[in-house]
Amino acid sequence: MVATFLIIVGHNDRYCNVRQRFHCSHFTTSQNFNKILKALNTIAPDMMIKLSTRIPAKIKESTRFMPFFKNCIGAIDGTHIPAMVTGREVSSFRNRHGMQSQNILAACNFDLQFIYVLSGWEGSAHDSKLLSDALSRRNGLQVPQGKYFLVDCGFANRRQFLAPLRGVRYHLKDFGGQDRHPRNASELFNLRHASLRKVIERTFGVFKSRFTIFKMAPPFPFQTQAELVLACAGLHNFLRKECRSDEFSVEYEGDQDIPPLDAEEENVECLSQSQLQQSTEANAWRMSIANVVWESRPIYNGGDGNEDDETEDGNAE
Repeated sequence: MVATFLIIVGHNDRYCNVRQRFHCSHFTTSQNFNKILKALNTIAPDMMIKLSTRIPAKIKESTRFMPFFKNCIGAIDGTHIPAMVTGREVSSFRNRHGMQSQNILAACNFDLQFIYVLSGWEGSAHDSKLLSDALSRRNGLQVPQGKYFLVDCGFANRRQFLAPLRGVRYHLKDFGGQDRHPRNASELFNLRHASLRKVIERTFGVFKSRFTIFKMAPPFPFQTQAELVLACAGLHNFLRKECRSDEFSVEYEGDQDIPPLDAEEENVECLSQSQLQQSTEANAWRMSIANVVWESRPIYNGGDGNEDDETEDGNAE
């Protein structure tokens, strides 16, 4: 049964091919697949990585991030997976590229392991809406006191969710090449932020490369499609822990689905009055981090803070 499931999700193999391989009927193949899926969904929540109050090694061992980001515990973002939907719901599942998809919200640590996964949302739903849902659920996403996740500028900047500075270049490719190093505190903060936050893109890249069933819309009822994401996220964590050598070409997501900062204005999370006050305080906190990062930067050859290895750290596995 386990082999049947792994072949289908890992190699995106059709039922007919699996039936021939194991010499079993369509009914038996389907029954085995669903039994494993049900079992994995039962234990998947327990396979999510438990949050720790310790400083991640990724931060602790780097002078670029320590002590400025010492309370950061990971990154959060959304990713789209092709979906198969019929009927009146089709339009709501069309994402901004016009394709049917489900939007997945995930939080990960710096070891490319999932902390939290929320699946099943329509492709048209914005990531900030998914985050609000995740925070409101009984067993939803929780952030320890004094800790925070890194997010992109599609989310409001808050003490628990540190976003980049708007109106300032951010993506790693913007800093590549000669004489394109950070010129001020805001740019250096965004570069450091992007260098750390890309761990979520790498995690999605490993996940989709490992489970190729998500390269196309899985041929199952939508509820099963949503359940598959959580089941495979649990398997992903298990494999990251027990089998660290990934022998496949990683589909690195990079910045391909992240619009420029100034293009995200219309997608920014809507906040209440009290949340706006919290956001104002969080913005001041963010700027204080940026200023300390800038004041602590190394100076090379009398320059203004060109850090040679900023964009080289953390290549996709």
